[in-house]
Amino acid sequence: MEPADLRAFARRNRTAVEALKREHWARQFQEHGGQATLRAGHELYEYARRVRPDIPTERDRAEDLAHHIALKRLLDRASRALAVR
Repeated sequence: MEPADLRAFARRNRTAVEALKREHWARQFQEHGGQATLRAGHELYEYARRVRPDIPTERDRAEDLAHHIALKRLLDRASRALAVR
């Protein structure tokens, strides 16, 4: 790979790329429902396992759980704040 190729990739129009991604996933959702994103997530997980069979580690799992718990607390706090209104 040439350095100029890397620079061109880094400088590409991200707005256009994001628009294409949104269109792609909107179409996937229309055609296949929520299963489309679920299937994509499973495929990404399987790919990651092929590349790095050791993941997720126990540490990865613990960090993920901690993030889920923190998010749940934030959602609970937000829902209580909205209920007071």
